[in-house]
Amino acid sequence: MEDAATAPARLLCDEPALPGLLWAMRFDEGGRGHLVDPGETPLNPGSFGAGFTWLHFNLNDARLAALVAEGRLGPTHLTTAAFASDPHQRLIVEAGHIGGVVADLVYERGESPKVDAGGRLHFVMGPRLLVSGRRHPVLGPDRARDAAAEGRGIVAPIQLLDVIVDQVVTAMVETGARLADELDEIEDHILDERVRGERRRLGPIRRDAVRLHRQLLGLRAVFHRLETAADDEEVPAVAVTAAARIAQRLDALDRDMVMLADRSRLMQEELSSYLAQASNRQLYTLSVLTALFLPPTLVTGLFGMNTKSLPLTENDGGSYVAMAIAGISALVAFALIRGLGIRPPRD
Repeated sequence: MEDAATAPARLLCDEPALPGLLWAMRFDEGGRGHLVDPGETPLNPGSFGAGFTWLHFNLNDARLAALVAEGRLGPTHLTTAAFASDPHQRLIVEAGHIGGVVADLVYERGESPKVDAGGRLHFVMGPRLLVSGRRHPVLGPDRARDAAAEGRGIVAPIQLLDVIVDQVVTAMVETGARLADELDEIEDHILDERVRGERRRLGPIRRDAVRLHRQLLGLRAVFHRLETAADDEEVPAVAVTAAARIAQRLDALDRDMVMLADRSRLMQEELSSYLAQASNRQLYTLSVLTALFLPPTLVTGLFGMNTKSLPLTENDGGSYVAMAIAGISALVAFALIRGLGIRPPRD
């Protein structure tokens, strides 16, 4: 108790033992995860006892390059390629280690996850070490850390990667379900002809669906690549099994996203057709009114000229005659419209 009471409080400006380290977790033989004190230097690869360690870094820290060059986070070439700023999703296998870049959702505390090209998780995985990093706050590592802290058993790095990706996929499923609910509501409004700003709502929905599809395409490629890597590279069978399971779920989710994107596109086309029909009806009404009022306007313009010898100027009922002529001209225009077969547009 005295040690705890006399221990100095950590300040926000205190640096972790490793540059750029956001957190470190050590997992024991039973798969229970324990956060490592920020001031403690985590064990290096190759010196672990039982269990494994998870290190999560902020890749924006320029000092991290020294750790990579020393090989403390895994094979230098593989780690350099995995932690590069290139956002394309990829997988590299070298000397029993697996590295890569996979899609994640951008996530700030208190906000909803966002589909963004900047959401990338970089990782290097060895027999007893998983090193992950990000340049923007992402969802998967945070939720996996919370799950491990709450007692979820994780006995191997590949299982931890499985948990991280599973959290991302779950968030993508939730996002897809939210988009589908919004599409259902918009579709009901279109069918009930209660269109009020639905076109503005459809744009972001289709954009997010297409972005999710693009993210999933890369994710699928990465895990299908890992699934087939055992044929000619040193990949553990447990990693291949986990990759096959993840790839299968990603395939199903990607099909849902494709259907969602196609549905939003078709709904945009249907909404455009509905708006075009409404516009045609309005143009028809406006054109008929213009045609009806054009002859009376001509009559009133004729009798409104300030010139001599205008007809009906000496007639006591001339104004009424002029109004009758204007009315008759409108009726003649209407009869001409009907006689030519001009009808309002059909739905």
